[in-house]
Amino acid sequence: MDTKVYRINERDEEKIKEAAEVIKQGGLVVFPTETVYGLGANALDEVACKKIFQAKGRPQDNPLIVHVASFDISKYVKYIPDKAKILMENFWPGPLTIIMPKSSLIPDVVTAGLDSVAIRMPENKLARKLIEFSGVPIAAPSANISGRPSPTSIEHCIEDLYGRVDMIIGGERCRVGLESTVVDATDEDIIILRPGFITKEDLEEVVGKVFVDPAIKSEDFKPKSPGMKYRHYAPKAPLKVIKGDTQKVVEYIKENVYNMKRQGKTVGVLIVDEIMDKIDADIKVSLGSIKDPGTIAANLFDKLREFDKTNVDLILSIGFKEDGLFSAIMNRLKKASGNNLIEI
Repeated sequence: MDTKVYRINERDEEKIKEAAEVIKQGGLVVFPTETVYGLGANALDEVACKKIFQAKGRPQDNPLIVHVASFDISKYVKYIPDKAKILMENFWPGPLTIIMPKSSLIPDVVTAGLDSVAIRMPENKLARKLIEFSGVPIAAPSANISGRPSPTSIEHCIEDLYGRVDMIIGGERCRVGLESTVVDATDEDIIILRPGFITKEDLEEVVGKVFVDPAIKSEDFKPKSPGMKYRHYAPKAPLKVIKGDTQKVVEYIKENVYNMKRQGKTVGVLIVDEIMDKIDADIKVSLGSIKDPGTIAANLFDKLREFDKTNVDLILSIGFKEDGLFSAIMNRLKKASGNNLIEI
């Protein structure tokens, strides 16, 4: 497939309209959002949406998120639950996906046969213009090969999907850098199915008590969302996450780097600014300062992809206390490592 690549912003409306025509004709367009880049197709076109799964190598039982540019979603849901309305008013447009009972207009391929649909209104202006010009909602997972770290730059998208999609547009780096928070609003209680930039604390400020799917923290539970059972975000080299007292984590990493080097292995470490000088490794990559979780979140996938350009045999990453935005960061690290987590 001949993939067109346009490095544009929201002011380049002619190119966005060209991309919208691709969507209307049943094609695939990669586009930026504030979270990660998305791989989009007409959410009302079953054949077009099937192309998403083929391009990504995505399992068919992993539902897609439907992106909209308007608060008028009545055609796509049976009804909007009261708490979902409150969440929409407070967090849309933005990095929050809300699951609601779906209407018959949404094809089963989008929802993996479930009777609910995940909907979000992106903050990114280019994304919203693309949806508006297309005249249809756009179904879009992250624009990467399934299992790989999610794309936060147009270069990541070109690397993974060039030749697999009709068009790639954008250029800006994603502001948030982690996929949206996903909440289930189909019942009276709001349940977080995937943590993200909108935290549990943020949600509880507007709707009261919010629950967390126990499968997020333990593999002993079956995830409520089918897609969460899969390994995601993984770099090519094995990744191990070490969590605990900072000094003990530093000592553990130093010892393991030393032992691996003695075996002739190349080790990469994924750490924070505060301990960069305390660890000697073949390749050191900092996520940013521990005092700035927003920067760490925005850097995570990009830094994981950096290791793919090296010959490391193992990546050792520092872990974080799971609260606030660090809950989402740790969720991605654990998924990327296949839950290879050492707590010390």
